[in-house]
Amino acid sequence: MHYELLAEPVQTVMRKYPEIKDPYEKLKEFTRGRDAPITTEEYEEFIESIEGMPDAEKTNMKNLSPATYTGYAAYLAKNVKRY
Repeated sequence: MHYELLAEPVQTVMRKYPEIKDPYEKLKEFTRGRDAPITTEEYEEFIESIEGMPDAEKTNMKNLSPATYTGYAAYLAKNVKRY
C-alpha cells in the first residue's frame, strides 16, 4: 500500500504533456518528507490536482496500484537475451 512506488509512472506520464511544468518537483513535494505512506485517497487527490493532464490519463493513473504496477519488468523478463 505504498503509493510512493507510483511516482515513476506518474512522472513519466506528466512529462508527456509540455503544459505540465516541473513534474519532478511536483512529485517530490508530494512524496517526500512524509511521516506515513501515501494513502489511496491522497494519491487520487494528487492525480486529480494535476493541471494539464487529460481526464483519460488521470483515469489510467488512478487505476494503477502498488500491488499491480510492474513497469517494464514483464517486458524485460520476456526479452532477456542469453549470451
